[in-house]
Amino acid sequence: MRDCFVDSRPGDAVPIYIVRSGDVDFVRSILPDNLQRAASSRDFKAKAGELLILRGESGLPIGVLFGAGAMADDAINALQTGQLARRLPKAIYMVAVKPDDWEWPLLAIGWGLGAYKFNRYLKTGEEVSPQLVLTDMHEPQESRAIISAINNGRDLINTPAGDMGPQALHAEVLALASRHGAQASAVIGDDLLTENYPMIHAVGRAAHEAPRLVELTWGDETHPKLTLVGKGITFDTGGLNIKSAAGARIMKKDMGGAAHAIALADMIMAANLPVRLHVLIAIAENAISAGAYRPGDILPSRAGLTVEIDNTDAEGRLVLGDALTKGAERHPDMMIDFATLTGAARVALGPTLPPYFTNRPQYVDGVMKQAASHFDPVWHMPLWEPYHKYLSSPIADMKNSGGSFAGSVTAALFLSKFIKDTPWMHFDVYGWNPADTKFGRAGGEIFAVRALYRWIKDGGITRRDLEGDF
Repeated sequence: MRDCFVDSRPGDAVPIYIVRSGDVDFVRSILPDNLQRAASSRDFKAKAGELLILRGESGLPIGVLFGAGAMADDAINALQTGQLARRLPKAIYMVAVKPDDWEWPLLAIGWGLGAYKFNRYLKTGEEVSPQLVLTDMHEPQESRAIISAINNGRDLINTPAGDMGPQALHAEVLALASRHGAQASAVIGDDLLTENYPMIHAVGRAAHEAPRLVELTWGDETHPKLTLVGKGITFDTGGLNIKSAAGARIMKKDMGGAAHAIALADMIMAANLPVRLHVLIAIAENAISAGAYRPGDILPSRAGLTVEIDNTDAEGRLVLGDALTKGAERHPDMMIDFATLTGAARVALGPTLPPYFTNRPQYVDGVMKQAASHFDPVWHMPLWEPYHKYLSSPIADMKNSGGSFAGSVTAALFLSKFIKDTPWMHFDVYGWNPADTKFGRAGGEIFAVRALYRWIKDGGITRRDLEGDF
C-alpha cells in the first residue's frame, strides 16, 4: 500500500478544517477568502462524519470541512480521521484546524488506520490513498511505527491459510526478529515431543505442515521482563468436532492472537522500550486426518497436568497451555497472551470489545485508563474461581472445555492453570471486523495493543522479587 503520509508540507497541500457542531460559525469566520467564497452557499452543519470538499475553478480540492459532531457524542475522538483517508480524493492534505480535545498523534493514527486496504490479491493493483502531512506534533516516527505494526498484523490475519500456514507464519516471526535485531529460534514437528510441548504437537500433528513453537528474544537483560504469547492456529477446521461451513469460513483468522502478539512486539522494539522481551508463538493447523487427536483422548502437557479432550474445537487453549508454561519458566514480570479463543466472548461483548482477564487486579485501572484515553477499548472480566468445576474430569486433571456456561471465563481459567504465580493478562480477541468501521476495514483487525503499548511505555510493568534466567 502506498504511504499515506508525507513528512514535508508542499505549497499546495489542501487544508482540512475539522469542526465541532457548535463551532461552525467561528471556523467559517477564519477561513481564507477563497474558501469562504466556496463555502458560502453550502449548508455545512458539522455533523459527525459530514464532509464538504471545497473546489476551485479547476475542479480540484482547495479545502475540506469535516464534521466532528458534538463532543458528548464523539466515541472515537481523533480516530474519526480514518474516514477522511478513505473518502477524500487523491491529493496531499494538512490539518489546519482540529477540536481542542483531539491529540495530534491520535489524529495521525486514525488516518493511517483508515487508509489501510488489503490488496494482495486484487487485479486492479495498488489503491492510491490521499496523503496527510505529518509534523512534529504528530510524533511521526512513533505514529508511523504503530500504523505499520497494526497494518502488518491486519495483513497476516487477512491472508488465507493457503499462503499463511505454519511455515509462512514462522517466517513472519523471523522477519520481525531480523527487522529489530532480535534472536529467534523454533521447535518444530516431532521435536516438540522431545522438548516437551505435547499439546502443541497433538493439535498440529494431522496437518501437512508441522506444528511449531517459535521464540523471539530482544532487549537489555537488566530491564523488566515481558513475555508475549500468541495463538497461531493458521486454520481451524474444528478437528474431528468439525465446524459448520459458516463457522469455518473465516477460520484463516484463528492465528489472530499471534498477529496481535507480533504487532505489539513490533511496536515495542521499534520504540526501543526498556523491556526484556520474550515472544512465544504457538503455531499449528487444526486439521483432520488419520493422525488427528480425538474427543476423549488424554493429553499430557508441559506443566505435567493431564487434559481430557472434551472438544477438539477447543484447541487454542491447548497450544497456549504449553506456551504459557514455557513463558512462566523464565519468571517474567508480566506475561500477556492473545488468542481468538471463544465465541462466548463475542456473545458477551461483541466483535470489537475484547474481554481481558488478569490475576493481578492492581494493573486493571492502568490498562483501562490507557484503553480509554487512546480509544482502544477493552473490558475487564473475572477469573471466577467457582467455575473451575466446569472443567473437572473424572479421569484427568481437567477437561479442555467447560460446556455452554461462561465459555470465555472457563477458557481463561483453563489457561490460568499453566502460569503458576506469574503476573498475567489474557486477551480474548476476535481479530475481525464483520463490517467496515470508521477506521477499520471489514476483515482482519488488531485490538487492544495500542492501549497495551502505551501502558508498557508509561512504566506499567513493575519488577517481581523472583530472579529468573532470561
